[in-house]
Amino acid sequence: MWLLFAAGSAFFAGVTAILAKCGIRQTDSTVATAIRTIVVLILAWVMVFVAGSQGQLQSLDGSALLFLLLSGFATGASWLCYFRALQLGDINKVVPIDKSSTVLTILLAFLLLGEPIGLFQGIGVVLISAGTLLMIEKKPGSAAPAAGKGGWLLYAFGSAVFASLTAILGKIGIQGVESNLGTAIRTGVVLFMAWIMVLVTGKVQAVRRVPRRELGFICLSGLATGASWLCYYHALQDGPASVVVPIDKLSILVTVAFSYLVFRERLTLRSSWGLALIVAGTLAMLL
Repeated sequence: MWLLFAAGSAFFAGVTAILAKCGIRQTDSTVATAIRTIVVLILAWVMVFVAGSQGQLQSLDGSALLFLLLSGFATGASWLCYFRALQLGDINKVVPIDKSSTVLTILLAFLLLGEPIGLFQGIGVVLISAGTLLMIEKKPGSAAPAAGKGGWLLYAFGSAVFASLTAILGKIGIQGVESNLGTAIRTGVVLFMAWIMVLVTGKVQAVRRVPRRELGFICLSGLATGASWLCYYHALQDGPASVVVPIDKLSILVTVAFSYLVFRERLTLRSSWGLALIVAGTLAMLL
């Protein structure tokens, strides 16, 4: 059953990307993220009450709560590092490092959770790494700001490390905790971090200037994100993180399909090979 939830996570994550793109044509992406997280939090708590798991709050283990909070902070820290790295460095160098979080998650699952890495898992790591690099194509005229120098590298690695820690800490935190409740608690922390980003970047006034049409897409994106997270953490609760995380990354297939249908965007030959390698790597991990 956890495989179905992992697949559901990938589908809704892919839809999220399309809806988010429709909602940030004029709206700042940081503001959109903060608004979208409100919708995710509401959906998460609605699911908590639907599942009747709110009663677990009183008996929630302190250790589990700590790891759920840490998972939420790891997500926020990943976002902060990622956007700072993009600000300082070349996007074509930052993004591939950030995408290495999949590989880091598998390695951390082995080191911290004792999840084995077999032959096929090792092949999957190589294929996913190579495919991700092929998917990131250099844009004409892009260059890292001279002022950034090498500082962006630390932020880029920080983004990848915190993203992988999010999955590992989430896996530890939901042991013995109903998955909907775990998602709701973690989302509360992410919401806090998202609005901190809005305040720090001085974009509070931009919240009032969001076009209504884009606000609708942002809210729909939040619903899709909430559905993805609920599926994702339910899958993590029952399945191994080293398999759940790669399946979730297959959201790129959904995104590519919908980007063609909605925006008529086509893959280049290089990107197509990269996509094929990512899919092949993920399937190898499932063997």
